[in-house]
Amino acid sequence: MSQDNQNEQSNPAEHLNQTKVDHERVRFETKLLHFGGEVDAATGASSVPLYQASTFHHEDIFNPPQHDYSRSGNPTRQVLEDYIALLEGGVQGFAYASGMAAISSTFMMLSAGDHIIVTEDVYGGTYRLLTSILNRMGIECTFVDMTDLDQVKGALQSNTKAVYIETPSNPTLKITDIKEVTSWSKDNGLLTILDNTFMTPYYQRPIEQGVDIVLHSATKFLGGHSDVLAGLAVARTPELGARLKQLQNGLGTVLGVQDSWLLMRGMKTLGARMTYSEQSAAKLAAWLSGRKDIEAVYYPGLLNHPGREIHEKQCSGYGAVVSFDVGSGERAKQVLNAVKLPLVAVSLGAVESILSYPAMMSHAAMGEKVRHERGITDGLLRFSVGLEDIDDLIADLDQALGVDR
Repeated sequence: MSQDNQNEQSNPAEHLNQTKVDHERVRFETKLLHFGGEVDAATGASSVPLYQASTFHHEDIFNPPQHDYSRSGNPTRQVLEDYIALLEGGVQGFAYASGMAAISSTFMMLSAGDHIIVTEDVYGGTYRLLTSILNRMGIECTFVDMTDLDQVKGALQSNTKAVYIETPSNPTLKITDIKEVTSWSKDNGLLTILDNTFMTPYYQRPIEQGVDIVLHSATKFLGGHSDVLAGLAVARTPELGARLKQLQNGLGTVLGVQDSWLLMRGMKTLGARMTYSEQSAAKLAAWLSGRKDIEAVYYPGLLNHPGREIHEKQCSGYGAVVSFDVGSGERAKQVLNAVKLPLVAVSLGAVESILSYPAMMSHAAMGEKVRHERGITDGLLRFSVGLEDIDDLIADLDQALGVDR
């Protein structure tokens, strides 16, 4: 067995996968803490060991060890990969060096001449990958408003191979009917891929609704502490898992051992963090909606959100991201420079609140015309609500919105 071992088996090291918990009988919050690798059977350690090794000794060359080279597989990373597969309800998980590494590696399942249908207001990094890198390789894409199934159907071409869904979308929080799209895709023999970063498996489990591959920027809510860069993917079937494994190993886009450990530590508190942040986000969205100086508020939990009914059908919560339009780019920048509590930064999903400016941050790769067509205006701000007291966050935003008014 060489370092390029293409072994498609995903079972972790035996002593890292001892559990007395019947995962079919316990609820999600329990799975977050009792996921199968939470106790090291060899020592009783209450934390997954860090196997800080690049290669593994072959005691018997005729009976090679399960892991032979850490790009192909590492025991610590394996526990994380099994962890996310359990949470998402898939058969196999994969951990990558970043969310974009997970997305780009998955897109490598396509070949030159293939076509993919994509949510129009997709994350800016995904847009950049599709329009400036994959297009040079002969992979075509069509962006559509995926809240309208007729537009999805209308984008079908003879060379279409996949549908890429982001729901809620980033940053306008449009809602796609997952079952509706996956059912149509299956009838047409198309692969379905869904970015589940905003909702996480705590609120939304796309594989249960027919999605083939689920992706995460685990840097966000799963990690939760602004201290790790990571991406995850989960395959619905062993066949898809084998293809993703080959690509992960061949491209070498793997997550390191230290970051794998940090990510697992963050994931254990996912339920508590998401619950608290969602409660605060709902209050923030309601407060913003009551202001006459706010042009629009985007949050699935609002009664007037156009996708609320569909979202409630496929999710158990509304999430912790609120986007709102303050009316102009000038005012948006004033607010960004006046707030005192949230980080003004790229990213989201952390214990601290993060206020982002899509036009100059997450969606800077989109031209102004394209952004505006997708509802990403110069006045749009995206607020990822953290664990601060919501009244303090509202008071801070109130004073920032009042600057020069």
